[in-house]
Amino acid sequence: MNDMTLMKKTIMTITNSNETILQQASRREAFRDHYTQNIDPIYEERLLWQAQTFRHLTHLVPGETILEIGSGKGFYTNALLKVSRGRNPITALHFCDNHAKVSAHYSDQIEVVSGATFPENFANRRFKYIVFQNMLDRDTVSFLMANAYELLEEGGRIVCAESNPWNPVFAIRNWFRRRLNLPTPQTLVNQLELYELISDIGFIRVVVRFNDFVYAPLPKSLIWLFRNTSTILENTPVIKKFAGRILLQAQKPPRLLKKAHANLCFHEGLTNKISVVVPCYNEQMNIGPLVDGLLSYYGDYIYEIVLVDDNSTDQTQTIIRDHIQKLGNRIKLVARNPPNGVGYAIKEGYQAASGDYILSMDCDFQDLLPELEDMFDAIADGADVAIGSRFSRHSVLMNYPFGKIIANRLFHLCFNILFREKRRDLTNNLKLMKREFADKLDLREGWFAVNAEVGLQLALIEDAKVKEVPISWINRTFDQGHSSFKVLASGAGYGRVLVRLFRQLNFGSSRFQWKSGASKDD
Repeated sequence: MNDMTLMKKTIMTITNSNETILQQASRREAFRDHYTQNIDPIYEERLLWQAQTFRHLTHLVPGETILEIGSGKGFYTNALLKVSRGRNPITALHFCDNHAKVSAHYSDQIEVVSGATFPENFANRRFKYIVFQNMLDRDTVSFLMANAYELLEEGGRIVCAESNPWNPVFAIRNWFRRRLNLPTPQTLVNQLELYELISDIGFIRVVVRFNDFVYAPLPKSLIWLFRNTSTILENTPVIKKFAGRILLQAQKPPRLLKKAHANLCFHEGLTNKISVVVPCYNEQMNIGPLVDGLLSYYGDYIYEIVLVDDNSTDQTQTIIRDHIQKLGNRIKLVARNPPNGVGYAIKEGYQAASGDYILSMDCDFQDLLPELEDMFDAIADGADVAIGSRFSRHSVLMNYPFGKIIANRLFHLCFNILFREKRRDLTNNLKLMKREFADKLDLREGWFAVNAEVGLQLALIEDAKVKEVPISWINRTFDQGHSSFKVLASGAGYGRVLVRLFRQLNFGSSRFQWKSGASKDD
C-alpha cells in the first residue's frame, strides 16, 4: 500500500486515534517553535513575509475571521495580527500542554484556545480562513485537513506554508539521520501528495507552489542577496522544486462567492481627491466588478473613474455608458479614435482626469483592490508617488511567466546601473501620483512600454518622493479574459524608453528638472 493510500485511509479512521494524532501535532508544533526561535536567524522577518503572503493571497478585508491551527507560542499568529492591523478576529489553536504559559506569548487581541479536545471544542464554529504554518506531517495531515474543511465557511480558504521535503538541505540532513539511526522530527508531505489529498477531501481551486530560498544554513551575509533572487528562483522551472517551503492554498466550495466589501477610507485628506484612470480594450467582463469594488472600498476617496475605451470590439463601451447612467459624473468615458494602443489610452486618460491625485490601473486588478490601501497610506505619509511593486520581498507572484520575470529583472538592472538608482519595479500600471507630477510626464510610447515610461520618469523627476508598495500579481483567470501583453513584441519599446531617457538626462534639456540636472527632449 503506497503513502497516498495510507493517508486517504487515515481520514476514515481518525475518530479512533485522535489522542495519538493530537500528541503528534503537539510534538510537531514544539519542534517548529524550537527551530524558529533558536535556528532561523531571520525568523521574525520570515514570519512577517509569510503573513504578508497570506494577506495578499486572500486580499484580506476587515472583519474576515482567521483560525491558525497549531499556533504554538504564537510567533506566526502575532505576525498575522500585525499585517491585518488588528481589524480581523484571529483565533489561535495550540496543542501545547500548558495553556496558561503559552497564552502569555499572545496579544490580548487574539483568542487563544487549547487543542486538547480538538475538534469537539470547535463545534458549530466556522471561519473565513484557516492557516497552517509548518504543521503538516504524514501522521497528522489527513486529520488536520479534514477538520479544517469542516471548520471553513462556504467559500472559505486554507493557506499553508509548509516545509518542502525536496529542499536539498532537509534531504541531506534526513539522510544522515537515517544512517546514524537518529529519530526524524519531521515526516514531510511533498507537493504532489498534498495536491491529491486536498482535492480528495473536497477542496477546489487548489494551488500548490514552491516558495522561499532564504533558509538555513545560509549565513546572514548572504541573506540580502538571496532575498533579491528568491523571487526569480521560485519561478524558475526545475530549480523552484528545491525551495524551502511549499505554499498551498485551496477553497471550500462553492467556487464563485462574492467577497464582502468594507470601507477602507481612513485619510480625510484624500476625500474626493482621486481620479482613477483605467485603459479598457475588450474588458466587458471586468468593468462592472472593478467599478463596484472601487466604489465599495474607496468611495469616499474617489472623485471620478475615467474609463478609456481603446476602440473595443465587444460591449465595453456599452457597459461603460450603462454605468454613467447609474452613477452620473463619477464615471467618465473617453472614447478613443484609432490608432489603438494602451499607451495612447493612458496618456489621454491622464489628460481627461481632473482630480488632485491620479490612480492609474488595469481593468483586471479588481481582485487586489484591498491592497490599494497601502498605496493610499504611502501618499498620506508624505509620498508624492506610490508604485505597486511586484518584486518586493513582501509581494506575491502567482503564475507569473518566467520570461516576463527575466525581462523585468534585466530591464531594472539596466535602469539602476544607467541612472544610479535602486528600484525594484517601476513598470507595473498601478501607480498613484499627485497631479502635478502626472502633468510633467512626457509620454510617447503607444503600447505597453508606456508603463516603463511613466514609472522611470516619475523616479527621475527632481524632488519627487517615490515609494514602492508591495502588491500581489496573480495571472488572469479564465473569467477575466486574456491580456494582450507579449514580452518579445514589447521589448523594443522598453529599450527605446531607456535609451531616450538616458539621452535626455545626459545630453539635452527638458521641460522639467531631472534629479541630476537639466536635460532636453531629443
